[in-house]
Amino acid sequence: MRNLWFRIVLALTLALGLGLAGAQAASPSGKRLPVKVVIVTTFEIGADTGDMAGEFQPWVEGWPLKHEIAIPGVRHVARYSDDGVLAIVSDMRGRTRESVAALILSDQFDLTQAYWIVSGIAGVDPAVASVGSAAWARYVVDADPIYELDERDMPADWPHGLYSNDAERPNVKGKAEGSSAMVWTLDKGLVDWAYGLTREVGLPDSPGLQALRAPYVGDPEGQKPPFVLQGDALGTVRFWHGAHRTQWAHDWVKLWTDGAGTFTMTDCEDQGILDVLDAHAASGRIDRRRVLVLRTGSNYSRGPLGQASLPHVFHGEGLKAGFDATFLVGGVVARELVGHWDRYATTLPTATPTGRSR
Repeated sequence: MRNLWFRIVLALTLALGLGLAGAQAASPSGKRLPVKVVIVTTFEIGADTGDMAGEFQPWVEGWPLKHEIAIPGVRHVARYSDDGVLAIVSDMRGRTRESVAALILSDQFDLTQAYWIVSGIAGVDPAVASVGSAAWARYVVDADPIYELDERDMPADWPHGLYSNDAERPNVKGKAEGSSAMVWTLDKGLVDWAYGLTREVGLPDSPGLQALRAPYVGDPEGQKPPFVLQGDALGTVRFWHGAHRTQWAHDWVKLWTDGAGTFTMTDCEDQGILDVLDAHAASGRIDRRRVLVLRTGSNYSRGPLGQASLPHVFHGEGLKAGFDATFLVGGVVARELVGHWDRYATTLPTATPTGRSR
């Protein structure tokens, strides 16, 4: 009997201790931190400050985000500011889903009114924009649920060996039930507003970027100095490059958006982020309408027309331009939201026909 009571007391003590630990993990003050804007970045290089920047560092230093907080299930320490901005490093590819879900399910934050800005670099189609440019997505399209046939074995009239689940050939819309929604439409009014607010933002150019885009003589948009545009994101956990794959991406986005989307940026995370946000929207923990995806070009998705090329994803000039543009453009939107929170807390911003916000 004494051993039984000992086990009961020990179990109660452990349960109480775990409960207290969970309460203490909620936030430094023990209360949920109200968040106005969530910034989702996918990776950082080295430290969060003081060295070569990745996607996270421009936000940490530029806002600045002075406070650190550990979120269970998110591997990298998060940062937040006193005025309601929270930024995380979600990690890349499949880990992104885990991190975003962990953030949403955490009891540390009140995210019910938060706006989300996915802020990261990507490969850019040189037919649409140049390296260093920043695109606000209207659609995010998933390219993970896919059938793949070795091109050496495919029928002669196929453009490539990639096609939809439950389809019999490329460029036919199949099904992905149980896997993905395949395409997510972002709130048009919010995207138009963000674009209108930032379309005149000057993005840095350099001799290195000029040299990078000079060979793209057949792509006028790809030869322009960096600029802000609206353009859609294709997400797949595999990295790809080349003229044939870029044509596939163009066709895939058109297919799944019923002709409304324009392939602009390719990345490895947006499909996972939008899938998780959709999954938790019905719970009321987040507002799915308040989501923005901003991708900046760090490399081209193919070589110049008629030229074979290997991917130069780690080209220094392109990386730096992409990292810089994430905060230069996204920061404008975040500051407007935080600075006029009395307006945007309850009402989503929209753009007027002239492009001005309201």
